Amino acid sequence: MTDLLTLTNVHTHIGRYHILHGVDFAIPEHQTTMLLGRNGAGKTTTLRTIMGLWAASSGQITLAGQRIEAMATPDIARLGIGYVPESMAVFSDLTVKENLVLAARDGPLDDNRLEWIFGFFPALKRFWLSRAGGLSGGQKQMLSIARAIVEPRKLLLIDEPTKGLAPAIIGALIECFAEIKRSGVTILLVEQNFHVAQRIGDAVLVMDNGRIVHRGAMAALAEDTLLQERLLGLSLEAHQ
Repeated sequence: MTDLLTLTNVHTHIGRYHILHGVDFAIPEHQTTMLLGRNGAGKTTTLRTIMGLWAASSGQITLAGQRIEAMATPDIARLGIGYVPESMAVFSDLTVKENLVLAARDGPLDDNRLEWIFGFFPALKRFWLSRAGGLSGGQKQMLSIARAIVEPRKLLLIDEPTKGLAPAIIGALIECFAEIKRSGVTILLVEQNFHVAQRIGDAVLVMDNGRIVHRGAMAALAEDTLLQERLLGLSLEAHQ
């Protein structure tokens, strides 16, 4: 199995704060890897460092063998990485259509791909010409994900996509991520909903205090209540 993304001894400082303390991991191609950990463990900082939004202080980040830690964010995105931040990054004053047109950097929107996206998120078709600022929280999250996948990507970085969403919308997201993986896309996903993590994760990384403290199969962690409690302070069973 080939690794698509590799972090080697990555440190990140934000101002005077040392957030990542030598992060090491590899993400295999065509799998969904969950990045778990308590609040403040460094998960979001890890995704933002990969995208170049926060510069790594030291260490190496490679995508398909190419060093990217010194590259600008737009250049990293052009290599085929889509990023869905926790903040549901959409342009509120633009319509749903305009948001997706802006995200399609390589040319006009592909009608077949749009219909594929609408199959998961029919509300986006219904509100196609509506301002994104008028959408519900769940619909904005759908749009944020749609922006990341409106063109084919090698790798998706997704930060807590189900946070605050209704169960029906979460179910649609699970199906969407499963289909994206089947299409050959590699996913690194930060998630606090452990039931979702169990449903869609192939592999798991657990962070604590800016370091990776556990790596392995998601199914193995899901079956080990004691390990869940030691690493995360709670069990998956309590959240199903």
